[in-house]
Amino acid sequence: MPSFTRNRNPGRNPGRSVRRSVAAALAALWLAAAPVAPAQAGLFDGDEQAVGAQEHPKILSQFGGAVKDARVQGYIDRLGRKLAATTDRARDPWTFTVLDSEVVNAFALPGGYVYVTRGLLALAKDEAEVAGVLAHEIGHVTARHSSRRQTRQTITDLLAAGVGLVLGDDTLGQLAGLGGTALTAGYSREQELEADQLGVVTLERSGYDPFAMATFLETLRRDTQYDGLRAGKRAEDGFDFFASHPQTEDRVRRAADLARARPPGARPRDAYLAAVDGMIYGDSPENGFVRGRNFAHPTLGIAFSVPEGYSLLNGADQVIAKGRNGTALSFDGAPASGARDPADYLTRVWGKGATLQSLQTTTIGGLPAATAVTQGEIDGSSADIRLVAIRFDNGTIYRFTFLAPTGSLARADREFQATANSFHRLTREEAAQLQPRRIRVVAVQPGDSVEGFVRRMPQEPYGEELFRIINDLPPGTPLTPGQKVKVIQGD
Repeated sequence: MPSFTRNRNPGRNPGRSVRRSVAAALAALWLAAAPVAPAQAGLFDGDEQAVGAQEHPKILSQFGGAVKDARVQGYIDRLGRKLAATTDRARDPWTFTVLDSEVVNAFALPGGYVYVTRGLLALAKDEAEVAGVLAHEIGHVTARHSSRRQTRQTITDLLAAGVGLVLGDDTLGQLAGLGGTALTAGYSREQELEADQLGVVTLERSGYDPFAMATFLETLRRDTQYDGLRAGKRAEDGFDFFASHPQTEDRVRRAADLARARPPGARPRDAYLAAVDGMIYGDSPENGFVRGRNFAHPTLGIAFSVPEGYSLLNGADQVIAKGRNGTALSFDGAPASGARDPADYLTRVWGKGATLQSLQTTTIGGLPAATAVTQGEIDGSSADIRLVAIRFDNGTIYRFTFLAPTGSLARADREFQATANSFHRLTREEAAQLQPRRIRVVAVQPGDSVEGFVRRMPQEPYGEELFRIINDLPPGTPLTPGQKVKVIQGD
């Protein structure tokens, strides 16, 4: 459930604690190549700063907030400022934020707001690759790509575009995003190419190897393949970092072509490895844990399971899952708002203004609950919606929203109801067993092997593939004594 902007005291504000947000899959991505147009000099204008400042808190909420790891945040802040200092906007205000999300992503907002996720940092080989990501996003900002694209639309406006919000919140807007539409993928091909070339220039001016963009993009391609392997399907069938962009092989080639015209630069590793050593990998405890089809939040003391074949995304305010044949679901928490019981909450609070059908009261996990069916519209298409409200305590309601294309609810309803009925309280023993995984940096000793390190990662499916990806070790490449490698340790 959530983490983004998570409530530290769930008894006081349960609605602020559930989601690894879909905005992660909807944020602007990066990389390509071609001629560059000159960036506009001067300070960020008032509109740019206003848009960035207005949307920054929303981004934090969607992506689980900023990491609490001061070492990681400080490292990215220093690196970002070093890069920005080489641009025409060196004197402008810049804000570099590491988001507490395992989703692999980086993006930027007008006014100098640049974001990178924990998930992306875990994949880098060295500081030059991280610098390449930041330099590309800095390029989008200095070229004012976001300002041109968004005009006066806010990110919230874009999320809600074309969505009929019949429930008084943005649940349907979030579910609509599961179709793969990229929130900020409105960047044109020319803008992506311009940001790439600006990024390469920034890498060169900062003393880094311009080939770092191409090598990291290749790592991202391999990680996408790993995600598909782990899910038992092609990478493009899931939540794909590259879903709205050109094929990765072409982008690697173009990024390398840009670099060949530049002198070689540095590929430092020590500062990067020191920053990520001990960094959380995967879910953050503050957001709850996704383990296969299961979601569990030890702080809130709750858990549930989604059907086989669903892809789970955990965010700050919601947990969202995408199923087959257009089905989807979201789970969140909300204040009871004085409702007498879950049925009263459904009719008078949550579903107020909607036409509710088949209202029923029930019990889920020993807790009072109610469910009803209604209809809505997503991107111009009508949908059947099942709502489930569960009263956790006097002030807290937990909610499932299940979505199916119109006419298909009967086929999906068994899975929907099984998911709702799986909701239960965690015991203290179950909650105590949920601990985060972390990245540990270790030096290779004589006699160490890839197989030996993989045995330290029993919790990771296809451990050798993952170990080689996060350490940029192509298949068959041996280890060298003294070499530093990243290992994922935890439950």
